[in-house]
Amino acid sequence: MKDMLTAADAIARIVRDVPAGVLDAPTPAAEWDVRATLNHVVFWTARGESAARKEQPPAEPGEDHDFTADPGYAAAFAEQAHRTAAAWQEPAAREGSTSLTGSAPGLPATVIGGMILGEWVLHGWDLAVAAGLPHGLDDAVVRAAYDSTAAIADMGRQYGAFGPEVAVPADAPPLDRLLGLSGRDPRWTP
Repeated sequence: MKDMLTAADAIARIVRDVPAGVLDAPTPAAEWDVRATLNHVVFWTARGESAARKEQPPAEPGEDHDFTADPGYAAAFAEQAHRTAAAWQEPAAREGSTSLTGSAPGLPATVIGGMILGEWVLHGWDLAVAAGLPHGLDDAVVRAAYDSTAAIADMGRQYGAFGPEVAVPADAPPLDRLLGLSGRDPRWTP
């Protein structure tokens, strides 16, 4: 999962560059503003490291915690994203099953790793477009996220993580195809 390191760099940069003045701004996920998206990414990234290590996730802080109110949250997130990406570089991380919540039996570890990669790429785009920032992911990372997301898209829709697929041309750039697959409109603007 070499693409995880590149994706961690990108999401850390985006989180760092989100201006405090846009925390209440809308994102492509209609039910989430920028703050909610940031909090979601921070929360699940820490659990991504635990999943890679096949450990129980941290009990605190909970999913309702406002990480954006914590001093230095962006720097702490960058460190966590890089620890998570590094954990997924270990061969044992991709073996067997694991869970982001600590529940058994979990899912195949490669699926969970792909979910983290997809989270970083998709929510990175959500944050970047909402804040007027460059997304900055190369096509190889986006293609890897597309492959991971395609494998779980139906499950994601069933559990409400993805909206209905948005049609995009077959020859659209990889990012547009990934966004459409996940129920996002690549043409969304704030």
